[in-house]
Amino acid sequence: MINALALAVRRAHRNEKTARILITLCGIGTALVPFLIGAFLLLKGTDTFFVFHHSLGEFLFSGVWNPSDTAEGGGHVGAAMFLSGSLVTCALALVLSLPLCISTAIFMTEIATPRTRRLIQPAVELFTGIPSVVYGWIGLTVLVPFLRLIFPMPFGFSVLAAGCVLAVMIFPTITTMAADAMAAVPKTWREASYGLGATRWETIAHIVLPAAKGGIFTGIILGLARALGEALAVAMVIGQMKVFPTSLFLPASTLTTAIASDMGGAMEGGEYSAALWTMALTLFLLSFLFIFLIHRLNRASDLKGGK
Repeated sequence: MINALALAVRRAHRNEKTARILITLCGIGTALVPFLIGAFLLLKGTDTFFVFHHSLGEFLFSGVWNPSDTAEGGGHVGAAMFLSGSLVTCALALVLSLPLCISTAIFMTEIATPRTRRLIQPAVELFTGIPSVVYGWIGLTVLVPFLRLIFPMPFGFSVLAAGCVLAVMIFPTITTMAADAMAAVPKTWREASYGLGATRWETIAHIVLPAAKGGIFTGIILGLARALGEALAVAMVIGQMKVFPTSLFLPASTLTTAIASDMGGAMEGGEYSAALWTMALTLFLLSFLFIFLIHRLNRASDLKGGK
């Protein structure tokens, strides 16, 4: 009996050790994937500078995009028009979406009854599960003709259409994060505000929103990262003209749409392919910057809360 018990204990310890090793390997492997992707992009994306001898200033600030599709190079790789197109569409999406996101989050956490909140929250989260091609198709068949009818634009395909589609796509991310941050504010803070004679709106403006700003900014950054990396839906409505976004009513291009449309036809090892890999590396670095900002905001919020 004692030997059987000791054998069972040893087997349990052995199984626990095996499970711990497997879980540790899975965790380390998952953590390594982004770094491996970054290393691969760094290897491929720096050919523009080290193999074809273009400068970083030319790539970031020049508007001349005419790379050679050969291994000899000699073309121009100014991607400023694509970078500015990405930044403009993301900024426009944020301007259009943020007021609605904050308003919806305030309603869900501060005004709606529990029953109403149980109905609204799944509806908001439903947006996350809709494929991007559906957003793009609705934008192509409904939004683009509507904008062409309302505004004096020759095409309908425009930066404005892309910004509207992205605004809808980032809405659930920002709204959910903002609502969670507001719900995490202690109820005693609200009660103390009411006890001092503040109204509901004064409590929301001066207590809830300042206390939840860390989570709200995190949602904004995650929404911007989603908008920056979206390709298919944007490509279907932006028009994909390789020009600077000089007007909201004219077509343009972004980093993602340029990569998606041209990568398949670029010769491997050529200057054109290297320039597209450099744009992919730029997107990766921008996403890394967003993640860094999230951690900085969360750390600053924790330090402030600790004080």
